[in-house]
Amino acid sequence: MMIKRNLLLFFRDKAAVFFSLLAVLIILGLYVLFLGNTMEEALRLQLGFDSDKIPATMASIIFAGLIATTSITSSMGALGIAVTDKEKAGKDFQTSPTSSGKITLSYMLSSAFIGVIMTTVALVFCTAYIVFKGNSLPGFTDCLLLFLTTLLSVLCGNGVVFLITTFIKSSGAFTAMSTVIGTLIGFLMGVYIPIGTLPEGVQWVIKCFPMSHAASMYKQILADGALSELFADAPVEALDGFREMFGVVFVYGGFVSGFWFSATVLVVTTLVVYGLSLGLIAFLPSQ
Repeated sequence: MMIKRNLLLFFRDKAAVFFSLLAVLIILGLYVLFLGNTMEEALRLQLGFDSDKIPATMASIIFAGLIATTSITSSMGALGIAVTDKEKAGKDFQTSPTSSGKITLSYMLSSAFIGVIMTTVALVFCTAYIVFKGNSLPGFTDCLLLFLTTLLSVLCGNGVVFLITTFIKSSGAFTAMSTVIGTLIGFLMGVYIPIGTLPEGVQWVIKCFPMSHAASMYKQILADGALSELFADAPVEALDGFREMFGVVFVYGGFVSGFWFSATVLVVTTLVVYGLSLGLIAFLPSQ
């Protein structure tokens, strides 16, 4: 019943749904207005030739980051209910027959459900747009990998935001946190600027940020096909350099991250952040 309540509260509040997708809408608007054309022209200059695969390649990379962004912002919007309850109805819940553990679990599960729903909608929309731009339709195996990536990215993003939320007691503080995360998330996902053009220290921050691996996984599924066709006649080094530049893979010294390495990062991070959150709630019930 608590999960149902939280879901209804979120989807009935049109403003909450809108603001949970605000960062995504900003990225989409920037891409349509000028970001897409700018990055496509930069790629043409870098390659020294034109190709009908350039629009599909850039759309795949940018929209992969947008999908990963949705997995965080939608969960963050859903967890606003927990903060509001803590601020306005905390004592009422404490005196109710429902245990605090069940109430906490309801927030975790409802925000995860909302994250999966909203991210899946974004995934379908973005995939359709990428196909419209000239990319091939994902096959059965790619669809399974996209579903797995969606689950892992939502659980990890939800867990990270939930951990932060345990320290927040007011709606004002939550709004401030949402604003900061919404501002930074596009850079951390490599949407606004190619990761390889950033200072080395910033690149390492992005490589060590777990949710950046979700964007990397989406990029590998959605963009690698177009990249292989685009760089078919180019040296292997050119393709490897491009994949590193745009965050399709991350390079740590001589080690290159792959899909399953990034998946492992998300799984480990998810277990750690949920464990820390539950520990904080158990030992600091006033939080």
